[in-house]
Amino acid sequence: MTAIDLSGVFPAMCTPFDEDERIDFETLQADAQRLEAAGVDGLVPVGSTGESATLTHDEHVQVVEAVIEAVDDVPVIAGSGSNNTREALELSERAADAGADGLLLISPYYNKPEQRGLIDHYRTIADAVDLPQIVYNVPSRTGRNIEPDTVVELASHETIAGYKAASGDLGQIGEIVERTTDEEFAVLSGDDPLTLPTVSVGGTGTISVVANIEPERTCAMVGAALDGDYARAREIHHELGPLVRELFVETNPIPVKEAMQIRGYGPARMRSPLSRLAEEYRADLEAVLADLERDATELADAEGDR
Repeated sequence: MTAIDLSGVFPAMCTPFDEDERIDFETLQADAQRLEAAGVDGLVPVGSTGESATLTHDEHVQVVEAVIEAVDDVPVIAGSGSNNTREALELSERAADAGADGLLLISPYYNKPEQRGLIDHYRTIADAVDLPQIVYNVPSRTGRNIEPDTVVELASHETIAGYKAASGDLGQIGEIVERTTDEEFAVLSGDDPLTLPTVSVGGTGTISVVANIEPERTCAMVGAALDGDYARAREIHHELGPLVRELFVETNPIPVKEAMQIRGYGPARMRSPLSRLAEEYRADLEAVLADLERDATELADAEGDR
């Protein structure tokens, strides 16, 4: 297995669709190149933000292949989880065959396995697929928390390289960091509001929604925190705060896709049953994006005058 550096910023990419709800591969690849040029540390296609739940297995693989083809020098970590272990294994094997550098595996949703079932699920995939794998805990979507004891046990597996923390429980995140310090194991934030707190307790970075819109700022915040410059990291955290809040007024990725369209990065079209952002939220989102653009322009002008 070739290890990858799981520190820094990894945007959870959107999947753009055309007017017929087919994948817009040209826009997808342009977006991957934009994010790479902005300095991100890796890309995560076909996760929750990439609307994986409404993609076919073939589309999953096609998206992964397209992103890999588009970028030059950043790892591509493919979402390949499922609530069916056999299905997750098949998706993981196909992502590996497509050339993915790593895998992001959401815990089984809806059927709510016990912790022993979660261990068996992840070990089955880790034993079979020789790629670094990230365990993804998002109880609000899955209905089941991955308990710290379970994460610690999984961390001992040589192929399980990290944990995406989207529980909203900073105490639990800190405990997992504390108890896996002897392992080569990365803990990444999966909640944009908690990226800075997660790094502060020993996390290594973020798999981020907001980084789709503000990759440079997100990279600057995480980089400053990892370097111990918490004054600068807090400053950027608060700059991004209004946008982060707007990106979660409705179910992700509804708001971020709207923001992508406003910025000209891709269409806001969703696959049913997700819908476009409610009109009542659009003006606030536009205003926050305009404020960030104005701040960036003013900063660039000030630096140019020096």
